[in-house]
Amino acid sequence: MRRAAIIVGQGLGVLVVVLGLALGLQIWRNSGDAELPEPAEGTLRIAGYNVHYIRMRAAEGPWSVGDWQVRRGPLDAAFKTLDADLVAFQEMESFGGGRASDENLARDWLLERNPGYAVAAAGDPAEFPSTQPILYRTDRLRQADQGWFFFSETPDVLYSRTFDGSYPAFASWAAFEDRNTGAGFRVVNIHFDYASGENRLRSSALVRDRISGWIDAGESVILMGDTNALEGRPTMEILEEAGLEFTDVSGATYHFDRGLNLFGAIDHIALSGEAELAAGPFVLRRRFEGEWPTDHYPVVADIRLSP
Repeated sequence: MRRAAIIVGQGLGVLVVVLGLALGLQIWRNSGDAELPEPAEGTLRIAGYNVHYIRMRAAEGPWSVGDWQVRRGPLDAAFKTLDADLVAFQEMESFGGGRASDENLARDWLLERNPGYAVAAAGDPAEFPSTQPILYRTDRLRQADQGWFFFSETPDVLYSRTFDGSYPAFASWAAFEDRNTGAGFRVVNIHFDYASGENRLRSSALVRDRISGWIDAGESVILMGDTNALEGRPTMEILEEAGLEFTDVSGATYHFDRGLNLFGAIDHIALSGEAELAAGPFVLRRRFEGEWPTDHYPVVADIRLSP
């Protein structure tokens, strides 16, 4: 019995060592001062980025107004490094609790410092949820339309709660025209529940049903955002039923605001129609000005669109 216990203990010890080495390899593989290649001529650079909300009622601590003062410079540096034609944001909200407010520190900060960009999928918070705006380069793209729907039994009711009654979550979308080619496309920006698998599945089915009509009509739909699901999971498979093809995002995209890369990508980009992947996707895993701008890495891809 004692010998058996020793053998079992040795086996568990080996397993722990193997798991530790695997974890260390995963962290090492996804770390470093990554840089982005220059986009190929004729491509459109797009990115998705979860930037975490700002707690307006807190002066200090993680994600507080004080913390935002530290992170805002690095966030602008990250945005400039992306040099994207379009960036779909999640959790871009200055959250004070209670009534929705038009105050959005991160959105306004980036727009003030990047005058070549405008905001889509945003508006008066009494009519349009502004947590998931899309910033786009005005000399390259023209906005044609925008809208939203909530992951809810009543998706067209503003701020309606999710299927299990938890906090409201939604998809924002905007339609664009490429000024260079005349090609039109629609960007759907999503953020699924991190805690409830059932919410994710039902939200995914709702998105599938909403975008299927656009895809079936021949539109190019680009879906981006934080799915809180790994590639190959049922959440992703449901979305693929609409005709989307997910790009292969390698490695971690969420890092705990510490650069810890413990599991695979939960932030994704998917394409349909005439939108084709030209390069990437790339995950920009690095600090800016010595800080992590947020707890997610931006995911970037270069695409081509046929008119």
